[in-house]
Amino acid sequence: MVPERLSAKNLLRESGLDEDDSALQAPLAGAVDEAVWMDVIQKMDEVYSQLIDDEVELEKKNAELEQSQQFVFSVISAMSDVLVVCDAQGRIEQTNAALNDLVGRDEDALRGTPFVDLLADADSVQRVRQVLAQTRAQRSGQVLELQLRDAGAASVPVDANCTPRIDHNGRHVGTVLVGRPTAELKRAYQELRSAHDALKRAQQQLIHSEKMASLGRLVAGVAHELNNPISFVLGNVHALDRYTQRLSSYLAAVHAHEPPAQLEAMRRKLRIDHMLADLPSLIEGTMEGAQRTTDIVNGLKRFSAMDPDARASVDLIEVVERAIHWIRKGVTTAFELHWDERVPCHVTGSGGQLQQVMMNLLQNALDAVAATQCTPVLHVSITRRDGHAVFTLRDNGAGIAHAHLTRIFDPFFTTKPVGQGTGLGLSISYGIVEQHGGTLSAQNSEQGGAEFVVELPLAQEAPPAS
Repeated sequence: MVPERLSAKNLLRESGLDEDDSALQAPLAGAVDEAVWMDVIQKMDEVYSQLIDDEVELEKKNAELEQSQQFVFSVISAMSDVLVVCDAQGRIEQTNAALNDLVGRDEDALRGTPFVDLLADADSVQRVRQVLAQTRAQRSGQVLELQLRDAGAASVPVDANCTPRIDHNGRHVGTVLVGRPTAELKRAYQELRSAHDALKRAQQQLIHSEKMASLGRLVAGVAHELNNPISFVLGNVHALDRYTQRLSSYLAAVHAHEPPAQLEAMRRKLRIDHMLADLPSLIEGTMEGAQRTTDIVNGLKRFSAMDPDARASVDLIEVVERAIHWIRKGVTTAFELHWDERVPCHVTGSGGQLQQVMMNLLQNALDAVAATQCTPVLHVSITRRDGHAVFTLRDNGAGIAHAHLTRIFDPFFTTKPVGQGTGLGLSISYGIVEQHGGTLSAQNSEQGGAEFVVELPLAQEAPPAS
């Protein structure tokens, strides 16, 4: 409550005199002049006013200081990390609720006790004393591994950051220790690692599932592809079986010491000479058919194998041609394919995964053009640029909608009707290329249609032999 300000009139009234009193009008012998009294009273009035203003400002500052203290106290109380403030001798001046809960003692009980009394082993005590003894400690502080004694007298590992307290004169007046029990960090790390491993397993399963889906689309083509060499081998084996029966009959006659004339007639009847001349070509054809079958099966095995960590030098042209071959076998509609440029390039990676990328891109291009009711025309090229192999695929479709350009590689994003696409093909391809240290991008070509570009680092070429 601010007291009422006293003026000159109030002072006269309090003294029992009136402003118009004749006694004041008469000059007093030996008294000071009235103007001097008025000046004194005015000065007193000014001083009193200043005191009132200072008191109001002081109350305002006190309110702000109390609010700041409440804010700092609320922040310290809300900290999940343990906090200890020590003086220069290592005695506790302040703690927070996290430390109090950990050691089972309140702040009043801890205040003034040495901090080393809270430590559970001699090594921790020695580390803390070394830090407290450093009067020229760095502002950034030091990180110590300490063992605190909890409320049950058990040892709790804590990673503590010890920072010096410096006053306004630059003197070392104490230490602030902020730490977090490492058990929480280890538990959080284990949970993060488990989640990461689960995510990696899910990613590999998605890649394998998409690969199997692509492989399923090729079953009809593979069956046709295998039918030719297997039929060729089967026909040759039947011919060899007939030849074997003829040879057996002729050899039986030879071992029976039949007359030469009869053997010669038998030789002409069984066409032994023709059969002997035909055997090399039959055997060669059979081996060729078997080898073709082996190559087809091995190609399928390479494509379907889960080999995320296998890395070798891969001929990119061979990978693309193999992908084109299987796509042709797996689709029912014909399409035109033009090689605009094909520079030999070798990259380091997994041949099966890269083939999956190429097949996904080719299949995606064919599906995009099929929606326009046009005959698909694909343009592919392989070039070199800045130490990278660059594969480009362009189609004659309607292109990519501007709103879809930023989402085309998102998982499960697809423009196909429900049940006709998983939305994982391009997303998985993007991830595979990224794992190989490359980039996969999409844009609308100036010639029309969509254009996909794969850039992969070239493999390190072996130095020429001296």
